[in-house]
Amino acid sequence: MRVQFATTTITHADTVAGGVFAPGHLGELTQYLPFELVDDVLAQTRTVQRRLRLLPSRAGVYFVLALTMFPHLGYLRVWGKLTAGLAGLDLAWPSEKALRDVRRRLGPAPLKALAGYPALRLMTLAETGTRGLLGAALGSRTDRDEANLARRLLHLLGPGMMVLLDRAFDSNAFLAEIAATGAVPLARAKSTRIPVVLQHLPDGSYLSRLDGLGVRIIEAEVAMTGADGTRIADSYRLITTLTDHRAYPAEALVRLYHERWEIESAYLALRHTLLDGRVLRSEDRPGVEQELWALLTLYQLLRMAMVDAIETRPGTNPDRASFTTALEAARDQLTAAAGICPPGPAGLTVIGRAVLATLLPARRPRFSARKVKCATSRYLNHGDQRPHTVTAITAISVTVRTPPLRDSTSGRRPHRRTSALIGPRRATRRQLITTIITSQPPRDWSGHELAVLLKVKPRNMLTQLREWALLGFFTRTGYGTCRLNTPSDSTSSTTKPDP
Repeated sequence: MRVQFATTTITHADTVAGGVFAPGHLGELTQYLPFELVDDVLAQTRTVQRRLRLLPSRAGVYFVLALTMFPHLGYLRVWGKLTAGLAGLDLAWPSEKALRDVRRRLGPAPLKALAGYPALRLMTLAETGTRGLLGAALGSRTDRDEANLARRLLHLLGPGMMVLLDRAFDSNAFLAEIAATGAVPLARAKSTRIPVVLQHLPDGSYLSRLDGLGVRIIEAEVAMTGADGTRIADSYRLITTLTDHRAYPAEALVRLYHERWEIESAYLALRHTLLDGRVLRSEDRPGVEQELWALLTLYQLLRMAMVDAIETRPGTNPDRASFTTALEAARDQLTAAAGICPPGPAGLTVIGRAVLATLLPARRPRFSARKVKCATSRYLNHGDQRPHTVTAITAISVTVRTPPLRDSTSGRRPHRRTSALIGPRRATRRQLITTIITSQPPRDWSGHELAVLLKVKPRNMLTQLREWALLGFFTRTGYGTCRLNTPSDSTSSTTKPDP
């Protein structure tokens, strides 16, 4: 029997930028970040090259974005990905130093404009359905007040929006600022808050007032039962300006609040899918800022491509789109230099077809024990009764509880250390240290000798000294030593708790 073989020649044509601008692309994602947009941003930030080089600024922007797409590769290998599909164009091959220089020449400004930090803090405003980012704000590691960072994003809010907030944002002033934009806050309150109860509502919620802001408060217990028989419960106190209990029932708002966790999925995609657990490669602040804004821009471009694909199938939940699939398809298109400038209407892209071909199953309700790698508190909660393995949830019950009417001007529960039953508040550890240091001539102090004087563990003392140095109370003068910055203010912080 004769065996026959057939061969087929496949050719395709792609339109790219000309000359030295050709390596400036992101494959199909270039359709969401076109050349003219990058050129406009470069002009606005005054980072256009003064003379045409082998590495023009536009190509530099796309190169920085490509670095975030391939975080495990070096500069030259990433450049090879950008030019792999441009064979025959006789492009120059820059040195690694030239690629570093183009990053320094650009700085963080163009990437910051496109995105809409050593150690930095990132605050984002994310849409719960698509997990797309509406905006982001950047702060230093000493910016401990999350609400201050979030205030930089308030201009993005407006009527028709609801903002889901955790307990770090429940201050009266911040909630009033959100309400002033026309948006509706739905925030979880701290357990120490005891609001006034002005009027009971039929659904179990009640009306209250926070420094002149009329609000509605829902106190509820949410209980979940797992497939293994595990049952856990937690109490919630939610604050909102939606006072119409008929249009917005209490139980519906409690269940809606769970959507706040969608932002955690967005951070998961940024930290683990895009960065693959790696730290940013830059070693100075401008480089870190540039790289982070590039990361956010790439994240947003991928979300845009995913949403475009999902919208072709009405009724499909956006969270069924696989971020990993979109990223891998985008990498392939970048390496092939494909889909950069489509000749006609783009239609469904290769990235979109890949996303639709690998739709995730509908999300199943499930829970597991929360594991905090770097806790913000030294006093960890050991009472978590959730199972250590992921367990499917078989039932969720919401019980709204109505407290008695109380017309009190106190909005917070008295702290246990200021209670009349306990007596006057004891001096904090920082106040004790300040007293010790100011009682002797100025000199450098080691954490170990302070730990001995206070009879605490040296490790705990060194950790607190580091925190206080970041907050500006102390200055590190050497390895394990510090000096008090403002000894004259030793009595001015008697009402402030230790961080």
